[in-house]
Amino acid sequence: CSPGAAFTLWQQAGVEPPQAQPAAALAESSESPPQPTPEPSVQPTPSPTPQPTVEPEATPAPTITIPPGVQTTAPILDRTFGQGSGQGYIALAAGSIKNATDEPDSTIASAAQGALSFTVTPGSPDPQVLILHTHATETYQTWDTPVYDPDFTARTKDTTLNMCAVGEAMTKVLNDAGITTLHDTTLHDSPSYTESYARSAQTARRYLEEYPSIKVVLDVHRDAMESGDARVRPLTTLDGQPTAQVMIIAGCNNGGTVQLPNWRLNLCFAAKWEERMEMLYPGLTRPVLCGYRFYNQDVSPGALLIEIGGHANTVQQAVRAGQYAAKALAALFDGSV
Repeated sequence: CSPGAAFTLWQQAGVEPPQAQPAAALAESSESPPQPTPEPSVQPTPSPTPQPTVEPEATPAPTITIPPGVQTTAPILDRTFGQGSGQGYIALAAGSIKNATDEPDSTIASAAQGALSFTVTPGSPDPQVLILHTHATETYQTWDTPVYDPDFTARTKDTTLNMCAVGEAMTKVLNDAGITTLHDTTLHDSPSYTESYARSAQTARRYLEEYPSIKVVLDVHRDAMESGDARVRPLTTLDGQPTAQVMIIAGCNNGGTVQLPNWRLNLCFAAKWEERMEMLYPGLTRPVLCGYRFYNQDVSPGALLIEIGGHANTVQQAVRAGQYAAKALAALFDGSV
């Protein structure tokens, strides 16, 4: 039929006739399939701009407070001494002995392993221990800084600052543990340092004569170690507190200038005390020094010299060390610490 007739038929049906498409559109429709709708592009989330690294602040140098009047200072070196090993050292159950004698190490070891030749009685009202000081005026660093005054002689008659302060602290620990202890505060090295050992020997013998119950005689000193112009501070940490290290000295007979026929008994006591200190308070002790030293150890098989710290330690560090040493001694004799 003709186009006009076709239009009429659409009208009669009541619908609009389809619209003719342009030729170009028909060609495109027949030649190319419909393209899929492209997915929207996803943009990556931008990374945050990194913040610049903050440089750490420098640790401020410790403030060194120097007492007025001190013109010059020299350094203090902290050192923690360990135990010795190998030839010339005898290992104990804890701690050690340095053999500074001509005796074979085996002889020193045999003496150390013996049994104590005396008995201390805790709870007895009779004195068991005597503490004295041949060099009572020895003192310590007067301020807690890493420098010292070279003009300071580290000696004083003030018994709250010298060896008497350490001895008093040790005496209290022992008495509190039930081991009756006497403390002699005679300044045997004042006014004269010469013959101070002769004077302290007289003091010890007088006490032993008056109190025959005394079994232990402790001569409490402090050391004086130096390295060049520096003073060396033997130091450890116990219960979080800086504490001086200690060293027992036990003499040995040389058959001549040092007459100590019972030196093995004194050394045995030194070894037992050393062991107990290191067992209870590791790091407290330096090795026991066994050498040709007299130190009045002929007065009793329980007579020993002990160095509590050195002249670079503070009094507080030394007092703490003395207290730990006394606690170990009380424990050795089964006192109540």
